[in-house]
Amino acid sequence: MTQYQDDIDGIRALKEAHGSAWSAIDPESAARMRAQNRFRTGLEIAQYTADIMRRDMEEYDADSSLYTQSLGVWHGFIGQQKLISIKKHLKSTKKRYLYLSGWMVAALRSEFGPLPDQSMHEKTAVPALIEELYTFLRQADARELDLLFTQLDEARAGGDETAVEFLQSQIDNHETHIVPIIADIDAGFGNPEATYLLAKKMIEAGACAIQIENQVSDEKQCGHQDGKVTVPHEDFIAKINAVRYAFLELGIENGIIVARTDSLGAGLTQKLAVSHEPGDLGDRYNSFLDAEEIAAGELSDGDVVIRGDGRLLRPKRLASNLYQFRSGTGEDRVVLDGITSLQSGADLLWIETEKPHIEQIAGMVDRIREVIPNAKLVYNNSPSFNWTLNFRQQAYDQLVAEGADVSAYERDRLMSVDYDDTAIARIADERIRSFQRDGSARAGIFHHLITLPTYHTAALSTDDLAKGYFGDEGMLTYVRDVQRREIRQGIATVRHQNMAGSDIGDNHKEYFAGDAALKAGGQHNTMNQFS
Repeated sequence: MTQYQDDIDGIRALKEAHGSAWSAIDPESAARMRAQNRFRTGLEIAQYTADIMRRDMEEYDADSSLYTQSLGVWHGFIGQQKLISIKKHLKSTKKRYLYLSGWMVAALRSEFGPLPDQSMHEKTAVPALIEELYTFLRQADARELDLLFTQLDEARAGGDETAVEFLQSQIDNHETHIVPIIADIDAGFGNPEATYLLAKKMIEAGACAIQIENQVSDEKQCGHQDGKVTVPHEDFIAKINAVRYAFLELGIENGIIVARTDSLGAGLTQKLAVSHEPGDLGDRYNSFLDAEEIAAGELSDGDVVIRGDGRLLRPKRLASNLYQFRSGTGEDRVVLDGITSLQSGADLLWIETEKPHIEQIAGMVDRIREVIPNAKLVYNNSPSFNWTLNFRQQAYDQLVAEGADVSAYERDRLMSVDYDDTAIARIADERIRSFQRDGSARAGIFHHLITLPTYHTAALSTDDLAKGYFGDEGMLTYVRDVQRREIRQGIATVRHQNMAGSDIGDNHKEYFAGDAALKAGGQHNTMNQFS
């Protein structure tokens, strides 16, 4: 027996118990609706996906080739089409997640209009997008099952028992489009209580993994912008605790916290850490400050001083009232951040870097793993990196180290199209192709993501369409570059009425009203041209 058949039998018994009042209810139709709505709440989704992530993390610990991936999405439809494409081309959603990017929420989902990634957008937009994504993914399940149900009915009507058996197996073993979402809560949008309240909303919407960064909430910057300001470890730990309490309150005991450190690119702190004794966490945080040793008699009104290593130190304070770290301390601060976060309840780390360089990442992870042997990263394969230039320069440096002749190249001009068909470009492209595999093997990267790829693909595809459609090609641009490609590549959106739920609605109408149902999918529906 399967769940589908169990539901049919259960509803049939319920129908019989209600007598003639339920005579119009078809048990199999009701069972189909149940199958199409497998997840009834966001918390069910959060628990289901948390279990997936925990299992994936264990499998990665045993075999680093089993890393996971995601693309950042900014709308439910984009997330839905991504998962439909994955199932079509790769046959399974295993090891593939969604990433909810705070950058794209700010740029594309705020009622204020496009905003920079500085936590100025409405915090409610984040759980709203999580809920929207899972609504679209659940609709993808409903649509795919609806197609199977239609095929099953046709096979039964045709007496094809082999097809009936095959389709019944497809239904019984249907793989859902629901996958984990790693959701960006920025720096927590306020104090720890605010972080806790927002985390609850995100989890209730379905998030099993929440990513939080160690920047100051009211000074938060995009990880690839200047002017980043970090907080002392105790402040960050309080927010990690707030997220954990939110998971526990809602019963998601294995929820995942991703602790992001921006210390590599952050040269400022808003406040000095509290230190109770030499060598404690606060003292270690303060030890990275850019400070000068002074005598008591050299103090001026308004000076702030700390004691460190038995000396009286005056930290460099800027006009903004922020304090500056010493240059060159970024990697050491990242290592301390990573160890501290994992020892304080985080499950995964995110190290924001300024370039995609595996050995740079690995150097920091190696040091963290001296203390936390199974430390794992979520890593941003960021569009803010110029991947072509970075990897051509890495290839150039490799050739120089090997003693090869590089006189045909100018290192600072390697982005030029002049070098596209050269040995150095081919070396670079191969290193880009294998970056995720190599990074997972060498640098402990469990999850690779691209924060805002669909922001760029939307802009690029719109530019291609607008250039031709509003030019001499007119409608040919749409037909050749969009519709014809959809048909040839089997893109389901070519039948956009079906994708939007028209056929599901027709079937429901038939369930509800029988032969009296007014259906939209009749012979005059133009979508039949794409059958």
